[in-house]
Amino acid sequence: MKSYINYIALLLTIATASCKKDNYDPPTSKLTGRVVYKGEAIGTEYDQVRFELYQDGFGKTGPIGATFAPDGSYSMLLFNGNYKFIIPNGQGPFKWKQTAAGAPDTMLITMQGNQQLDIDVTPYYMIRNPQMNKSGGNISGTFKIEKIISDASARDVESVSLYINKTTFVSGANNVAVKTVNGNDITDPNNVNLSVAVPTLTPAQGYVYARIGLKIAGMEDRIFSPVVKIDL
Repeated sequence: MKSYINYIALLLTIATASCKKDNYDPPTSKLTGRVVYKGEAIGTEYDQVRFELYQDGFGKTGPIGATFAPDGSYSMLLFNGNYKFIIPNGQGPFKWKQTAAGAPDTMLITMQGNQQLDIDVTPYYMIRNPQMNKSGGNISGTFKIEKIISDASARDVESVSLYINKTTFVSGANNVAVKTVNGNDITDPNNVNLSVAVPTLTPAQGYVYARIGLKIAGMEDRIFSPVVKIDL
């Protein structure tokens, strides 16, 4: 009986210690910001462009991963402390700083309460002055393509697309209609025009959301204009 009681006491001690170990306060410091070029947010596709934070210690060596929102914003709840921020190679329609060896460089972040921090990158192109409106049964879009990177690492425009969708999630993976023009067929980058017919919407609704996406040769991720709501 005494051995049985000692065994139960040992189990209770282990359970109590486990509860104490698991009952840490959750993170409360919010890190927010945008991925930007000269202060202007970079539009991305939902859940596609990844970034990572690393925190030394606490027995954790892997990254804290997240993605930028379609409007280029991000938000994370973190513990106070020091972090290393990176954008992995191959992520995004832009350049992130690299080391001499070609690895993603790190940006140091110190969290002591809430912090707002924009992430500066260099895009290959920017979509300038996007204008979208309803024209008959179509949605029309006009815009200018500005080439930002023009050195030896420059890339061509593979294609541009005008997407429309029933929700604010508008991209190649989320649309009800799209019009695409190959980069080689663009005669005037300062005056690009696209038009796409609005299909029958089921269930019916009196509006759609539209945005322009630019595909860069050799890059998976597109750069996007802001999402615009258009009444039908």
